[in-house]
Amino acid sequence: MRSKFGLFVTDHEFNYDEETGRGPSRWGTLKPEWRTCSDGRKQSPIDIGTVQVNSELGELQRNYRSAQAILRNRTEDVAVEWSGDAGTITINGTTYRVVNCHWHSPSEHTINGTRFPLEIHIVHRSPQNKTAVVGILYSYDGMPDCFINSISHPISSLGMEDQDLGPINPESIGFPGSSYYRYNGSLTTPPCSENVIWTVFRQPMTVARPQVEALQAVLPPQNRNNSRPTQPLNNRTVLFRPRRSIFT
Repeated sequence: MRSKFGLFVTDHEFNYDEETGRGPSRWGTLKPEWRTCSDGRKQSPIDIGTVQVNSELGELQRNYRSAQAILRNRTEDVAVEWSGDAGTITINGTTYRVVNCHWHSPSEHTINGTRFPLEIHIVHRSPQNKTAVVGILYSYDGMPDCFINSISHPISSLGMEDQDLGPINPESIGFPGSSYYRYNGSLTTPPCSENVIWTVFRQPMTVARPQVEALQAVLPPQNRNNSRPTQPLNNRTVLFRPRRSIFT
């Protein structure tokens, strides 16, 4: 949040700076309802290393549409939040409605120990209040990201007042290919609730360094590197959907 003088204050309930005593290693101690951040056995993010190939996993079923959205500075991240019905994804027969997307820099998930400069999380919830999150990684090896570019002006001028973006179709985020990882995890911020279905795309998208810097610049200093460290896998299985050949 900001003080009346327009400067960020540091009394947010949690942050990413360990020196404040409210960083990731302390989240589970800050509130009783956040104990899962410390005690949970299925926490996210993870390092994606050994995987189990599962060719039966289908392409991610998306049924998005344009709906009114706002840009919000949540102090811990920058988020696009949909107020209307922007559509759904379907996983294992359960339909999840898209709620928001937000960015973490550097990436929270790593692949074989490699961390990327940025990661977007697209959060969905079912009528039964189950959560499914789609993660997409970004690299610097290519063009600027089109979706971030389309909202670059609102990002650059984002304070603590929400900005109306008009209708946004989540499909415009871009989805890189059809190959992904799937595992059971948690929210990556307090309360770190578990039983979250994660879908992390294998192929990264590209982003320009100034785009990442713009997303960081509007956050308070203790949250500009807003990635939670990777968590123990604890015998979980990470499934991998390979890109299928056009001949099969």
